[in-house]
Amino acid sequence: MSAEAGKEIAETREQNEERLVNLYDEYYDKIAHYAFLHIGSRTEAEDLAGEVFLKALKSVGAYQERGTPMQAWLFRIAHNLVVDHLRKAAKRKIVPLDTVQIESDANPITIAEKNIELEKVTRVMEQLTQEQREVLSLRFFGGLTSKEAGCILNKSSGAVREMQRAAIEKLRHLLATEG
Repeated sequence: MSAEAGKEIAETREQNEERLVNLYDEYYDKIAHYAFLHIGSRTEAEDLAGEVFLKALKSVGAYQERGTPMQAWLFRIAHNLVVDHLRKAAKRKIVPLDTVQIESDANPITIAEKNIELEKVTRVMEQLTQEQREVLSLRFFGGLTSKEAGCILNKSSGAVREMQRAAIEKLRHLLATEG
């Protein structure tokens, strides 16, 4: 390898590291929320989000844009970590001691109403297909575009939009009938 090629690789790595640092502020919460929707534990979701950025930092030298934006790459890492986490969790039993935390200055009635609505939506979302849940998670909770979600799901952006439309339509119908 020539000195020029080595210098170019080092510059690309530095640029990617800088982009990753900038994406951390914008996407950490989105990735943590995405993970939380799948694993149900805020603490574990935040740990997993941190692990996403750690893995990304370790392999940033190998990252090449190739039409997939870096944030989609981060969500692909998050998706893989969530799948691994769920596989491991299936092997052990965990009983949550306290799933609702009420802050001292929060209105307990408002919190209870939000929890009831969240339980209702969560229950209804279980009736969607895995792909539909994944599309909704990536698009709405992850804040990704249909193209970025498509990169993660190996689908075209049009297919993602159609899956999203069908999922929302089914979700509306299920919520209306449960209602």
